Amino acid sequence: MPSARQATALHELSVPEAGALLRSGELTSVELTRHALDRIARLDPALHAFILVTERTALERAEAADRDLRAGTDRGPMHGIPYALKDIFDAEGVPTTNASWLRTGDVARTDSTVERRLRAGGAVGLGKLTTFEFAVGGPSFDLPVPPARNPWSEEHVPSGSSSGSGAAVAAGLTRVTIGSDTSGSTRGPAFHCGAVGLKPTYGRVSGHGAQTLSQTLDHFGPLTWTVADAAAALQVVAGADPADPRTAGAPVDDWIGALGRGVAGLRVATSPGWYADDPLTMPEITTGIERALGVLGGHGAAVEEVTLPPYDVFNACGRVVFAAEAFAVHQDDLRRSPRSFGRYTYQRVMPGAGIAAADYLRAMDVRQWLKRQLDATVFDRHDVLVTVCGQTTAARWSDFPENWPPPKLANDMQTIPFSVTGHPALSLPIGFAADGLPIGLQIVGRAHDEATVFRVAEVLEAELGERHRRPQDIDHAGGNS
Repeated sequence: MPSARQATALHELSVPEAGALLRSGELTSVELTRHALDRIARLDPALHAFILVTERTALERAEAADRDLRAGTDRGPMHGIPYALKDIFDAEGVPTTNASWLRTGDVARTDSTVERRLRAGGAVGLGKLTTFEFAVGGPSFDLPVPPARNPWSEEHVPSGSSSGSGAAVAAGLTRVTIGSDTSGSTRGPAFHCGAVGLKPTYGRVSGHGAQTLSQTLDHFGPLTWTVADAAAALQVVAGADPADPRTAGAPVDDWIGALGRGVAGLRVATSPGWYADDPLTMPEITTGIERALGVLGGHGAAVEEVTLPPYDVFNACGRVVFAAEAFAVHQDDLRRSPRSFGRYTYQRVMPGAGIAAADYLRAMDVRQWLKRQLDATVFDRHDVLVTVCGQTTAARWSDFPENWPPPKLANDMQTIPFSVTGHPALSLPIGFAADGLPIGLQIVGRAHDEATVFRVAEVLEAELGERHRRPQDIDHAGGNS
């Protein structure tokens, strides 16, 4: 039996590696899926990454994937590969709880577009992943499900709102998850759990059948263990969808084919003014970004410093848009059943009631100005921007008090600017801080140019990544329970 098939190693295979073994007949999807299910059964009682595990249907889909491959039918890069969905996406016949008391009885009648495309691509759904309530709020204990834990340390949170996604991928329960990112909800857990989190271009992936939080800020994309995994997942779920008018008309590119092309000749922008002099930013993160820029320069990219518009303008604009749109989504339930929301969710969404139409429209004007400024400052002359993703390692459970808001230490992400502008942005792990927790950086690209983002990320992953370093298996639940 080849070493790649040994049970202790199966969760370390990337999507391309597992796919090659599936197609050669050295591995079956049933074996891969059983390994994932066994690992979930052993580790997830402590991690709480999954809200629901669909074991029976997962094995049925794995068997179907194996039959197809034996018959010569290959459904694409995710064929036979296990994945899991953040529990805001509908999957027919499966509850979509949004981790909320308000939705515990909801069972999806149809598939979301993301689920439909994964199913059509022969992928194997393992179940639904923990999220902050309605993809907002914070890690709290007043919801129908316990919050996910950071597998690197029981004293720290995995970030959110795609908290289960970050925990599941880091712990090796699955190599691919699909989440949402409104102001950093995929990139944050990827950063704090040492995984790869992609927020694609706005409209690149359909949100049909997914819970809306902020209509013009919501993005949907993969959180995975490697860059190649993210490219494979995006290859399957991206594309225009008549059911979602937000989806862009741009064609689905060959993101897998973009890998391996290197970065020679690319122009890389950096703007340390956002983070380098901020006392909140851990020195390991600043040093890590500088090292990454040196790697790119050594591989033939031209690195240049630019001056971005003030971060606070992006942040203020995004917060106004988010609050107004999130309140509009939840206003009926807020009026009818305010006590049914978790405390953090209520305190994050309710301020939107006080935003006037004039304030919202002004924020939307500022938003367009910021997009034009970012394009003029960076993307008219550069292929990517390399910048900070988060300023500190994962917050402790004790950083989240009973009353909102937590201190800035628990909300240190610099991800919202690119949700405001809609540019693709990827969180990439680049090592560990002195406290033993993961750190990373953020790579931002031109609209609809995820291919170049993947190229840059792949080079940095090869030089700086520690893909085979995993958190120790957790045998008991920790944190502030």
